[in-house]
Amino acid sequence: MTAGELKDAVRQLGMPAFTGGQIGRWLYQQHVATIDEMTNISKLNRERLKEHYTVGAMPPLSCQRSEDGTVKYLFPTANGKYVETVFIPDGERGTLCVSCQVGCKMNCLFCQTGKQGWEGDLTAADILNQIYALPERERLTNVVFMGQGEPMDNLDAVLRATEVLTADDGYQWSPKRITVSSVGIKGKLKRFLDESTCHVAISMHSPLHEQRRMLMPAEGQMTIEEVVGLLREYDFTHQRRCSFEYICFGGLNDTLAHGREIVRLVKGVECRVNLIRFHPIPGVDLPGADEQRMERLRDYLTQHGVFTTIRASRGQDIFAACGLLSTAHKNKE
Repeated sequence: MTAGELKDAVRQLGMPAFTGGQIGRWLYQQHVATIDEMTNISKLNRERLKEHYTVGAMPPLSCQRSEDGTVKYLFPTANGKYVETVFIPDGERGTLCVSCQVGCKMNCLFCQTGKQGWEGDLTAADILNQIYALPERERLTNVVFMGQGEPMDNLDAVLRATEVLTADDGYQWSPKRITVSSVGIKGKLKRFLDESTCHVAISMHSPLHEQRRMLMPAEGQMTIEEVVGLLREYDFTHQRRCSFEYICFGGLNDTLAHGREIVRLVKGVECRVNLIRFHPIPGVDLPGADEQRMERLRDYLTQHGVFTTIRASRGQDIFAACGLLSTAHKNKE
């Protein structure tokens, strides 16, 4: 619940509104596991709260630990499904990749989650639980909505979760610590850009319409040209950042011709491009990336004014790519 909803909830139970603020601090700053731990609320009111509510935190069911420190967790959802969350430590930085849906409707060719199909949206509580119940929670510096699901396809829950994360009566995070990804959904992406100040990351993967449509069916609904045209209406020259995620497939989308199209496409948008190595997943016949070709593409883009990095691969030994752990767990049932 948001701060306002907590106050409304306690009022309906005959408690003073400030009790809602106390609950908010216990939840989002103290991270209590039970209502009984809210010791500055009277015992009578705690009993009344327990009749109607629970804290709702659910610990992960299992985890896989990589040699590089990356940890992938399998979390339960309130309706009995499973989602994956990946914690990525890097020096003093700790990034959490959270999921927003069980499965995904987008069906991108290269994504294991898309092979699951769509099984439902996560609630804001399901999303926040991935943070709340994370064993490494105190080490977190950043959250990225780049796990299972398309954030714009579950926008209400994503916005509610980010509101709690950034609220003064919530986690008190800066929105600059949060990045939300999208393939580009008409209407929804604009709404996110208007209603949130969190960073945005667009899944590009090809600047060419037909090729991107082959890789990502969502291109048929909102083209990458339309996505970038929308982004040009917003200011990314200050603290809010725009980035493009670009998985490199060897000999398929990593040519200098693609580089020229990327330069043309993003002209006028203050942004960065993150090149990502493709690591094969079961049942997907796409070529892996070649280091030299990736470096050549990076250098070309950088020389033509597009700040570009090659993202370090993490958690390869535990298959940290989205969808593999939850698919395996589902297949065991």
